[in-house]
Amino acid sequence: MTLQNGCGEVPSRGVSQGAADNNNNNNNNNNGEHGAPRWDLSPDDIKTRTDDVIQRMKAAYDRIGSLDVEKVSAENTLLPLAWAKFNYAASRHVLDFPQFVSPLKAVRSASTEAEKKLAKFDVEISMRQDVFHRVIALQKKLQDNVTPEEKRFLNRIVTLGKRNGLHLSNEIQEDITRFSKQISGLADSYLNGLERTEDGRYEVTLEYPHYYPLMKRCHVPETRRRMELAFHSRCKEENTAILEQLIELRAKVAALLGFSSHADYVLELNMARNASNVSDFLDKLYTRLKPIGEKERKYILALKKRECLMKGQDFDGRINAWDLPYYMNQVEQVKFAVDKDKLLEYFPLKAVTRGLFAIYQELLGLTFTQVPEPHVWHESVDLYLVRDAETGDLIGQEGKYSHAACFGLQPGCVGPDGERTLAAAAMVANFTKPGWGWPSLLQHHEVETYFHEFGHVMHELCSKVETDFVEVPSQMLENWVWEESSLRRMSGHYKDGSPIPDALLGKLMASRGGPDATHRATGGHGPGVRLALPGHPGRPRHPSHLAGGYDGQYYGYLWSEVYSMDIFFSHFKKEGIMNPKIGRAYRRTILEPGGSVDGMDMLKKFLGREPREDAFFQCKGLGINSATVQS
Repeated sequence: MTLQNGCGEVPSRGVSQGAADNNNNNNNNNNGEHGAPRWDLSPDDIKTRTDDVIQRMKAAYDRIGSLDVEKVSAENTLLPLAWAKFNYAASRHVLDFPQFVSPLKAVRSASTEAEKKLAKFDVEISMRQDVFHRVIALQKKLQDNVTPEEKRFLNRIVTLGKRNGLHLSNEIQEDITRFSKQISGLADSYLNGLERTEDGRYEVTLEYPHYYPLMKRCHVPETRRRMELAFHSRCKEENTAILEQLIELRAKVAALLGFSSHADYVLELNMARNASNVSDFLDKLYTRLKPIGEKERKYILALKKRECLMKGQDFDGRINAWDLPYYMNQVEQVKFAVDKDKLLEYFPLKAVTRGLFAIYQELLGLTFTQVPEPHVWHESVDLYLVRDAETGDLIGQEGKYSHAACFGLQPGCVGPDGERTLAAAAMVANFTKPGWGWPSLLQHHEVETYFHEFGHVMHELCSKVETDFVEVPSQMLENWVWEESSLRRMSGHYKDGSPIPDALLGKLMASRGGPDATHRATGGHGPGVRLALPGHPGRPRHPSHLAGGYDGQYYGYLWSEVYSMDIFFSHFKKEGIMNPKIGRAYRRTILEPGGSVDGMDMLKKFLGREPREDAFFQCKGLGINSATVQS
């Protein structure tokens, strides 16, 4: 999962002095050592800088909005707008990120308040009709006299303006503004309503590192049921009311803008384009995978029946929500005989990190250099400079949240003054801490998460793309935790560094196509349910996702998985998973363009053809269908 506030694409052309000054002010205010964002801000600093970034953004929009409509140009309108958005995104990350990681409660609270204030300002600035009219005039004036990157940015600004109703009557615009502010406030109400401990975490018994192991390993059905109910009932009464209001308000906004549903409104900017394409996509996957799912369902029910008979418990003939993680884990142990307790000993965090870094550096042509004694928010944080292995040019930097996520902290590009702002991203994870006599040891699925989120870090150092494409690079890189050669590079027994035994490694690799994979692919539901109330396939639905940006877009994990499998099996698996030529081509074609190129165009260029579903279905145990993916 990647969390970010993207600024869109920044075209490269000469720009006005005002924009250059704006860029210089931003860099001077926000950057610390090695061009990384500063993390020593006090609560008062956060408040002052929040007001400052709002004023700078407003001033930039005021300058553009006051231009003579007949005299708009790329130099005085398009590029100043791009740099204003870039600087705003870079500045706000320093303000709203500390709420997730700072050890100081006062700093976290100030950061949360800053995010609320910035969210309200986002609505106001998005409704600037004066700026929108000048962008429309510029679009008509320039027509084709722009670079592809500038054209994409210009078209996106116009599309976003129309999605805010700026081409409609003032009355409708006022309604949209009012509803949007209410929606923003409701999302904040949920996020700030979750119970936290003094150090900023949820109650420990419901944390992810505690919830998932219990649901997979606990033999007592009643304990699993109570945990499941408690985990998914956090702030239930408050959040149910909030989500009901969100649904109503979002439907009103979509209707005012001429969309048949909120899903169609959200998907317009994604690769899928509309809800109909998503439904067709999910229906096709569900139909193909349903036979496998039914077979695995019967196997799980047989395991449950046998266990109930052995323990003298009543067998209800159902797979309840609190049964599924437990019995899928049982399938792995019974059917594939994967000893997870033994496997755990071969994935100490340091060995995994060392192997992960080596693989990414070799594959993508990069070098990571750790910064000694970095100025960061906590002693457990490591800072790395990322350089191109051939040229030595800096690429960016890598860095507490309740589970694992990648945060985009600072967009990177060359400014109008010729100075380069380095991209920065943080990977924040909640892995098991060291204990008495052993280091931090990772389950294999945590290793997979590590690879996934670090893939987001590599992508974040480039740019932002469509939401249903953003998971492709990180999901593609998950494949390395299922390949023998790469698994051996990132593992070693925590006591003596000895390799994973061949038999244990073979069983792990054979378990890849097990029931968990099919459940993630089908989402555990019929096709109609998954679009109406989207849920992350294989994971519990979380109201923060529905309220905070994943609404109508959970299909993106599956959508991305189809593409990522096609990329991996058609190139890396075929030509070598550590083939540097393919790795660098992947970096240039998929990672580096970021938001400047449509996701489907990147895929076609790398694959040399239309994307297909073959690899995805083969990985799930089905034969070749040779069907192309909706584009």
